[in-house]
Amino acid sequence: MKIELDINKSAQQNANGYYNRHKKLMQKNAGIEKAISDLEKKLEKIKSKQAVQLKAVIEKKAIKQRNKDWFEKFHWFFTSSGMLVIGGRDSTQNETLNSKYFTENDLFFHSDIFGAAVVILKDGINADAETKQEVAQFAASYSSAWKEMLKTIDVYCVGREQVSKSTSKGSISKGSFLISGAREYFRNTELGLVLFIDSERVNSVPVSTFSRIKEKKQIAKYAVLRQGKAIKSDAAKVIAKLFDYPSIDDIMQAMPAGTFQISESI
Repeated sequence: MKIELDINKSAQQNANGYYNRHKKLMQKNAGIEKAISDLEKKLEKIKSKQAVQLKAVIEKKAIKQRNKDWFEKFHWFFTSSGMLVIGGRDSTQNETLNSKYFTENDLFFHSDIFGAAVVILKDGINADAETKQEVAQFAASYSSAWKEMLKTIDVYCVGREQVSKSTSKGSISKGSFLISGAREYFRNTELGLVLFIDSERVNSVPVSTFSRIKEKKQIAKYAVLRQGKAIKSDAAKVIAKLFDYPSIDDIMQAMPAGTFQISESI
């Protein structure tokens, strides 16, 4: 090993010179090591973020590939007694429900307000009073009463033979129906829904139903929807984060039109 010495300096000065050079090199080395460590941390964060994004993509793809039941294209839920309920998302679906899915043993529910979903209780003629009340709350929640910030609304139900699309003057407009005969009313029905994930799909049920099925189904995470100030998309994002659910669209489709307040207490 060669060591260069400055003959114009003393041995001590030469030694101090080498010591100072060594010190500077060590400081540079420490700086390089810190830069490498910081870079490694940034890379780990990027990898972690990419892993989360990839997981979300995979989960979203899995949701899309899941074979959906026929009723999932509508608003839907199963009552605490296990009966299927389907409701229209718009006037076209209201027409479809009436013409294709409303049969002799079913009941037709509708809120007593302009702008409400047609809600069909399958095999409704065999339903008890408690079940009908659950369906009434579902119909109330998917009506314009939510958007108009009404806390309660009257809901009625009728049988298949009481619902028609024609009068003596001809057919009535799309999304409208002619109701004849006596109606069974559910006065001052409160609005309120609960969202939760079950069988990899978003479930939306009336508060009254959820209170009866919560313990039986052992549902850990859920969101109680009430009328509030949060716009629909913002509320859906909060719920998606709560559920760790990748599809905000699925959640938004399960919500009525209007603004929201979200809580975790019934």
